[in-house]
Amino acid sequence: MTARAEAIAPVSTNLTPNRIKTELLAGLTVALALVPEAVAFAFVAGVNPLVGLYAAFLVGLITSVAGGRPGMISGATGALAVVMVSLVAQHGVEYLFATVVLMGIIQIVVGLLRWGKFMRMVPHPVMLGFVNGLAIVIFLAQLGQFKVPDGSGGFTWMGGTDLYLMLGLVALTMVVIWLLPKVTRAFPAPLAGILAVSALVIGLDLDTRSVGDLASIAGGLPDFHIPMVPLNWDTFMIILPYAVVMAAVGLIESLLTLNLVADLTNTKGGASRECLAQGAANIVTGFFGGMGGCAMIGQSMINVKSGARTRIAGIAAALFLLSFILFASRLIEQIPVASLVGVMFMVVIGTFAWTSLKIMHRIPMIDALVIVLVTVVTVLTDLAMAVVVGVIVSALAYAWNAASRISARIGVSKEGWKVYRLSGPLFFGSTTGFQDIFDINNDPDDVVIDFIDSRVVDHSGLEVIDALASKYEAAGKRLHLRHLSPDCQKLLEKAGSLVEVSILEDPDYEVAVDYGHKFDPVEKAG
Repeated sequence: MTARAEAIAPVSTNLTPNRIKTELLAGLTVALALVPEAVAFAFVAGVNPLVGLYAAFLVGLITSVAGGRPGMISGATGALAVVMVSLVAQHGVEYLFATVVLMGIIQIVVGLLRWGKFMRMVPHPVMLGFVNGLAIVIFLAQLGQFKVPDGSGGFTWMGGTDLYLMLGLVALTMVVIWLLPKVTRAFPAPLAGILAVSALVIGLDLDTRSVGDLASIAGGLPDFHIPMVPLNWDTFMIILPYAVVMAAVGLIESLLTLNLVADLTNTKGGASRECLAQGAANIVTGFFGGMGGCAMIGQSMINVKSGARTRIAGIAAALFLLSFILFASRLIEQIPVASLVGVMFMVVIGTFAWTSLKIMHRIPMIDALVIVLVTVVTVLTDLAMAVVVGVIVSALAYAWNAASRISARIGVSKEGWKVYRLSGPLFFGSTTGFQDIFDINNDPDDVVIDFIDSRVVDHSGLEVIDALASKYEAAGKRLHLRHLSPDCQKLLEKAGSLVEVSILEDPDYEVAVDYGHKFDPVEKAG
């Protein structure tokens, strides 16, 4: 089953003691998984780890309260961290905070304009490529935990006993996560895996990397902080390109994750509400020293698979994360990195659309190409670029297929007029095929184009009708249009004098015409 198709059986969301316990435990599991991710992404962006942790707390809290889908988890993400690198390197962290604020404003504008609805235009092959690409990105991100400092400022791969111990602990975590649901679902399997491996490492005093080896997570409450940047046009032009890209990447990842969680839980999401929540979260984060964020597919999968179905889990995850920073940093820093890597590897296995590999030979070749293309572009560049490329390729493929489907049945009406009964859409891609249907030199003085099975879609369709009418006029013949749908007639009215042909009125447009009397089929063209 794919991550998208593997819908989880509906569960009651009534706030019973059992439901609250499940939500809190799921939130704790997510919070533990958020720590190394936030720290790692902060390193990628070139900022202090607390900047990533504050973003994970603030974005996670606000989107859990106000977002469009209960069960989704948001925080600092690698997709955004990659965009921030050059900005921080060239201009400093204060410009990053200003960019995050502007990013949030852009996302709120998108939400108010309700542009989130355009995510429904993302084809299913693009969605499959998205989850496959994200799974690979999550997997590759974990490989960095198998590297250690080499003493010269760089990193080298683990070897020997350290590597075997790390792999063994990762495997043990994965086995616990796989086995526990077969015994009981009363306790989240990922949390059980983390606790079991942590107890083993601490109890046996095993020498393996812990969260504390990455960075200290101790800190205080985030302080309100107006970004210290010059408030002028030059600053705006510096941060605007980054803000636009970050807003686009954040919303695309968030809305695709929203659709995925909605499918998994058999519920409906609120795209516009999610845009507004993401925007508000990033504005607040920018003013409180955070690096910004968006939805996290890995943590969202952990949350849903742990049984969470309400906003409580997301809120709890954010509050647990804050408590780690304030009170429990020493305890959390003892958690072995291997246990968290094992959790994320299980997320990778659950996220990757494995059936997409089996159906490649059974789906249209262009759909298979789109799945592979989006996967590769997601891994090599970023999610926003991958989705845009996938949608463009899918749209071009659709246009090509639609262009090849225009044809006509040719007959003669009772008046002796030649009738071309079109089938298929008339748009920019089908204009050449449309023109090839007609035989101007051998047609009678009156010719009818019947659009009962066709539609004029765009300006190119109007142009080619006008050009055809001019050719018939030059040959001393008249062209008539029949059975234009109301939307096509409006298109012609807007065109004004562009299309000067006779439109045959049909007062019984909604009723099938008796072509047994009025139309004698002769042949089919196209």
